[in-house]
Amino acid sequence: MKIYFASDHAGFDLKNALLEHVRALGHEAEDLGAYSLAPDDDYPDVVGALARRVAAEPEARGIALGGSGQGEAMCANRVPGVRAAVFYGPMRVTEALDIEGGRSEDGYDAVRLPRRHNNANVLCIGARFVSGSEADEAVRIFLNTPFSDSPRHARRLAKF
Repeated sequence: MKIYFASDHAGFDLKNALLEHVRALGHEAEDLGAYSLAPDDDYPDVVGALARRVAAEPEARGIALGGSGQGEAMCANRVPGVRAAVFYGPMRVTEALDIEGGRSEDGYDAVRLPRRHNNANVLCIGARFVSGSEADEAVRIFLNTPFSDSPRHARRLAKF
């Protein structure tokens, strides 16, 4: 699978680590910037490019990194065909969620559910909130979780 990466200065180091992680998983990864650490860079420049590439290639996915991931998701979601979700780190829920036949208690449902229910194609990671191992696991789940394609989820997506 083709995976596009983009980050601002806040996500720069984590982006570079995740690029290697994704390549080690056997995926083709392309870095769309930032290519150097520049504290004055603007995430819309690189995230917009990522979103346009993902929208043009339905089988591709995108990973965008920033301080919180929120601005990156807002930017990406402005591009028709992009469905970006935000990951801040594992979330502790008060009770285990029943996820289509399996109970999930690992804290990564903020990644798993947007893939299964919304066919998310961009994951925006808040680099200031996650460890490298948490980001590795989130990306692995994001890349390996299929869209459920259940009638209710397909119906909802059609309304986008």
